[in-house]
Amino acid sequence: MVRWAAFSCVLVPVVLVGYGTSLAGAGGAALGLAAVTGVCRVLLQQSERGAARARAQRGAATRGRRKGQAPGAHRGGRRPGPDAPVD
Repeated sequence: MVRWAAFSCVLVPVVLVGYGTSLAGAGGAALGLAAVTGVCRVLLQQSERGAARARAQRGAATRGRRKGQAPGAHRGGRRPGPDAPVD
């Protein structure tokens, strides 16, 4: 993604100058694109960190359970011993 952003930050001003836009206008467009690219990169990194954190929390909450087992379900239960009274 960063390569494409850098490519567009260079390509757009070149095309603008090629079509007759002033150097100042093309430079302004390049700075605007660079600013938007930087903000998008920061937001993407924050989103990836948040998703990784959520995956880690979900993994910790389900650890120790069998697949398809409810969160409060127990694997065993109280089993009477050999000399326990039977109903």
